[in-house]
Amino acid sequence: MSVLTNYYNVENKIKKITQRNIQIVAVSKYAKDSDVNSLYQSGIRIFGENRVENALNKQGTFPDSHWHMIGSLQTRKVKDIIGKFKLIHSLDRENLAQEIEKRSAQKEVITNCLVQVNISKEESKSGLHKEEVLDFMKYLEDFKWINVKGLMTMAPFTDNPEEVRYVFKDLANLQRELITKGFTNITELSMGMSNDYLVAIEEGATIVRIGSEIFSN
Repeated sequence: MSVLTNYYNVENKIKKITQRNIQIVAVSKYAKDSDVNSLYQSGIRIFGENRVENALNKQGTFPDSHWHMIGSLQTRKVKDIIGKFKLIHSLDRENLAQEIEKRSAQKEVITNCLVQVNISKEESKSGLHKEEVLDFMKYLEDFKWINVKGLMTMAPFTDNPEEVRYVFKDLANLQRELITKGFTNITELSMGMSNDYLVAIEEGATIVRIGSEIFSN
């Protein structure tokens, strides 16, 4: 099947379980430019990348697209991305926040971010433990150039998405807890990838990051 057919199949699966507007981020990390172009020519404009260099190269090829930085972000790369990404999904530490704030202030650009949370506490994954998030959110309150729009998490890979439902449920519960403590602007939940996005949506995801289900032929 074509990547465009794959994309529409994802849309249709989502529509069968919710009437909410779910944002699909087409993760083009391993995609051929010709496949990205197939989506682009059909009016699809929301793409995600794990690596800064790959994203910047593709931005030149596919203008007017909305790019999401979904991978772990090194502080030395921040200067290259400010003003070029619709959303950074991986804000997870103080020195990264400081660098984003500094570079955003220099360019007078508000940078939209999600706080990454390592719900499963896997050592191989980045992100704050959920017990650390409230203090981090309080720390960010004084930052003028960072706009925290929500939370992001990655679940352990599994063939049975029911095994990781707790990850998505816990992130949604954390979001509700933070809202009750006054962080009312954190409306986005980025959670769910090709193998588990439908379960993530059932638990409240507003953004899903889909790579292989779209770009595998």
